[in-house]
Amino acid sequence: MKYEPKIEKEMMCPLEYGLNIFGGKWKSRIICVLSANRFMRYNEIRKELGNITDAVLASMLKELIADKLISRKQYNEIPPRVEYSLTEKGKSVLPIFKSICLWSRQQTEDELDKKLPPCRTCDQLL
Repeated sequence: MKYEPKIEKEMMCPLEYGLNIFGGKWKSRIICVLSANRFMRYNEIRKELGNITDAVLASMLKELIADKLISRKQYNEIPPRVEYSLTEKGKSVLPIFKSICLWSRQQTEDELDKKLPPCRTCDQLL
């Protein structure tokens, strides 16, 4: 069951819209993981993310699909096979993530590896 707010969130500027679409703990990570691969299956994404629960991953994937940042392709096979990939809209977010990543690295001068451990997909963006 998805949480539905009682009052619809009011967007005050385009930045809020963008942060709502790809912000949060998991959405940006999912997009980054998918950026390093042409397509991935559910369990591959889950394994790459590590400590995400099935409920959260399923919910985030549904939201990213609804926002047209990723696509889901189901093959009529037994056992069923489903693949996820970035859409063109999803790929268009990558330069924004690159800018955020560069800014974050510039702001963390001392002991960078302790403050911001390297991401396996960051090098893909940079």
